[in-house]
Amino acid sequence: MLALVGRYFIFLGKMLFLRERPRIYLQAILDECIYIGISSVFIVVIVSSFIGAVTAIQTAYNLVSPLVPKYVIGLLVRDTTLLELAPTIISIILAGKVGSNIAGNLGTMRITEQIDALEVMGINSVSYLVFPKVIAALLTFPLLVIMAGFLSILGGYLAGVLTGVITEYEYVKGLREKFVPYNITFALVKTVVFSFLITTISSFKGYYTRGGALEVGLSSTQAVTSSCIAILVADYALAELLL
Repeated sequence: MLALVGRYFIFLGKMLFLRERPRIYLQAILDECIYIGISSVFIVVIVSSFIGAVTAIQTAYNLVSPLVPKYVIGLLVRDTTLLELAPTIISIILAGKVGSNIAGNLGTMRITEQIDALEVMGINSVSYLVFPKVIAALLTFPLLVIMAGFLSILGGYLAGVLTGVITEYEYVKGLREKFVPYNITFALVKTVVFSFLITTISSFKGYYTRGGALEVGLSSTQAVTSSCIAILVADYALAELLL
């Protein structure tokens, strides 16, 4: 285990400190932004909208006491979305979509000796292949989480108002009640950390794939599993440190 962790940090060192010339990365970063960010918009829209709607309906279902004001529904949807649902759940979903693709692509390049060819040409393959993915993730993941947070709150609003469990005024009042702006900062900090973990762990698993097509699939599975575990551990650590 310690050897694997050490190998991972050596991998990060090659990516961060032995980079190629900056102009080489510009087009690659733009391509990765499209591949990682724009291609993930649809799944983020669907998941975040229904997460907000379900949270609102289930919160209303559990408000059995008439002494609890209904605007609490909006307050709970807002806080759970900002603190956990948008950054953490969306990152786990992206770990499955983006992480498996990254590991699969790099694994395929490894077994077809494309990475070896880059090394023969004197190119730092870790930096050339992985660094654009990390930068693209750091740029696009926060935007996806911001969109997810907005759509989750909107989904809760539509579900609550259309089903009659809460009025528009009560929901908006709940959104404004005791709002803590720092929660947005916390959500974005978590997203940046999660995006770095997803891309580097998935790249690490794919880059060191050995064997054939079966091992590429195994690397993709391991990348998703390891990324999800890392996200949950980092989620707890960041909550302890920042809250």
